[in-house]
Amino acid sequence: MHSLAQLQKQQVGLRLPVYLVEQIDEFTKEYNLNRTDIIIESIKSYIEKQEAEEFYKSFDASCKELKEILDNPIKADELQTIEEFLDEL
Repeated sequence: MHSLAQLQKQQVGLRLPVYLVEQIDEFTKEYNLNRTDIIIESIKSYIEKQEAEEFYKSFDASCKELKEILDNPIKADELQTIEEFLDEL
C-alpha cells in the first residue's frame, strides 16, 4: 500500500507522438476518463507487467537450478547444512 505522500501527484512534462494522444483522447471519450488517468493506468500496467516478467524469470532460473541439483545428487562429502543450501538458493 502506498502512503499519502506517495499518492500525491507531481506534474511531469511529457511529449507523446500525435497518434498516441489521439488514441488517449478516444479512450477519454469512451470511458469518461481524463488523459492523466489513462496515462497513469497505462504506466502502472506496464510496470506491473515488467515486475511480473522479472519475477517469472527469477522463478524459472530457480526451478532450473533445483532441477539440476535433483538430477545430480550430492555425494556425502559434499553435503551442506540446510542453512547453507537455502542461502545458495
